[in-house]
Amino acid sequence: RRPADTEIDWKAYMQEVEGFANGTLDYTQLKGDTGPLVYPAGFVYIFLGLYYATGRGSDIRLAQYLFAGLYLLNLLLVFRIYCRTNKVPPYVFFFMCCASYRIHSIFVLRLFNDPVAMALLFLAINLFLDERWSWGCLFFSLAVSVKMNILLFAPGLLFLLLQRFGLLGCIPKLCICALLQVVLGLPFLLVNPVGYLTRSFDLGRQFQFKWTVNWRFLPEEVFQNRAFHAALLLAHLAGLGLFALHRWHSSKENILTLLKDPGKRKPASPHLTVNNILAWIVFILFSSNFLGVCCSRSLHYQFYVWYFHTLPYLLWCTPTTKLAHMPKVLLLGVIELCWNTYPSTVCSSLSLHICHGLILLQLWYGTAPTPVPHTPPPSRKPTAVSKKAQ
Repeated sequence: RRPADTEIDWKAYMQEVEGFANGTLDYTQLKGDTGPLVYPAGFVYIFLGLYYATGRGSDIRLAQYLFAGLYLLNLLLVFRIYCRTNKVPPYVFFFMCCASYRIHSIFVLRLFNDPVAMALLFLAINLFLDERWSWGCLFFSLAVSVKMNILLFAPGLLFLLLQRFGLLGCIPKLCICALLQVVLGLPFLLVNPVGYLTRSFDLGRQFQFKWTVNWRFLPEEVFQNRAFHAALLLAHLAGLGLFALHRWHSSKENILTLLKDPGKRKPASPHLTVNNILAWIVFILFSSNFLGVCCSRSLHYQFYVWYFHTLPYLLWCTPTTKLAHMPKVLLLGVIELCWNTYPSTVCSSLSLHICHGLILLQLWYGTAPTPVPHTPPPSRKPTAVSKKAQ
């Protein structure tokens, strides 16, 4: 039998898009049982399609089948990333697809919008690895339009665009991201632009303490305190700055050289394999997101999907001895246990932070910046690659 609370978020999603289906274009008027609509416009269009496909949201069983297909597609996209980087041992794939009750629940039982956003994100990363940067930016922006957590990958993506194209070269890619947001939000922007922007991109929204997974050990008044939020933001920015300077930046030149045209920079080491270059791209994107997760004001249970599929890579992207494999698997198990503890406890939230801290320490001390050439990575079809990168 389906648990009674399975329908809560799905029902609210359907109520929110039903208003749009009935002609409501004022974003402040789109609401559900759980409150007002707080996601960008891409969410509305995608779930409007699900609304019609499932008989105005009434056929939840069909919706679960559709999300099961999305789950399989998401795994294929993640596996392709891992296979191309060749960093994670094959047996870890078992834990990724079979050993997480919480992830299966988020995808197939609860029908959250987070999996939709992450599947689009992994599609974008696959396109980046294929040197299709423009298409990758398009799908990255589409993922942001479903849920804003994708912006945690944005600092890493900006770094990659600057490294690959320079300041002037990355502007067209950024314009693709911005233009898609304008196009998707245009019907709502024409009616109530302030209402759309404040509702769909509200970065100051308060979270309820009863749902937090990561800060349960704090008093509620500290959890809600704006000074605490500001401290987390500063820690996030500091972490991004340190990783950008000392772990992402591969050249001995000043990091400001990223603003130059790639052809005018000093040449980097040419002795690199394709796997090394692709692994460097994935490391920057995944570590950018992980830093954001570590400094998040609150993590709710559905937010686990934000970084679950990146954890094996973050753990195994550093050199691993035979004896180190078991502690890494154990770390994955403890994180899974923390996310399956409901409601969260002081012990589970502290354990989660300890695991995050250990991963950060491993990333800092176990990785060194790889010199990456300014030309595209070699390919079986060099001419096709150069066209894709334009």
